Amino acid sequence: MRVRTLAIAALAVTAALSLTACQDDGTGSAQGAPTAAPTASTGATPSGGPASGGSASGGTGKGGTPSAAVPSGSTGAAKTARCRTADLTVTAADRTITGDTDNTVVVELKNHSGKDCTLSGYAGVDLKTSAGTLSAKRSGEPVVTGVVKNGKSTYFHISYPANTSGGSGVRITGLVVTPPDETHAVTLPWPGAGSLPVTDGSGSPVKIGPMGSAGQGE
Repeated sequence: MRVRTLAIAALAVTAALSLTACQDDGTGSAQGAPTAAPTASTGATPSGGPASGGSASGGTGKGGTPSAAVPSGSTGAAKTARCRTADLTVTAADRTITGDTDNTVVVELKNHSGKDCTLSGYAGVDLKTSAGTLSAKRSGEPVVTGVVKNGKSTYFHISYPANTSGGSGVRITGLVVTPPDETHAVTLPWPGAGSLPVTDGSGSPVKIGPMGSAGQGE
């Protein structure tokens, strides 16, 4: 009787093991079984980030390169204002070199405005003489625009023939200089030779160079 009971118990255990095996072979996973880790999706967009090929801000330039933002109101390099007569201290000095065919006066224009300014072209130059006002002619040298730093100077030259006639000639009494593109003139004492030779009136014997045509000490 006892042997029979043990046999029945053994059969019950075997049946229970067979049932468990059948449940493991099903499509459902057993309770507590680990789930598979999610695989990374190619090209997935992180939450809140820009889509692939887009830009974070400001749009994209050619080839997908982010375009640089232009500051509002930017118009490129600022232009330097031209020098006005009131910005300049104008002086003149004799710079004649012995042996030269013509005599030379150099005019200095010093910027005292407190800021940089530009001077280009030819000044207006008139000589006051005993025969009236004599306007200088331009030499025809090329014009170059130059920035005159605050506290610095630029120069141009006045050339005129020496009076070698032996006579009194035309007496020079003053010099009037008008900076380029200005209407206000500066009147200066004449620093050069006291007279010009008398001419036949066919043209002015006095010539001037453009801004920057003479240097300090010339």
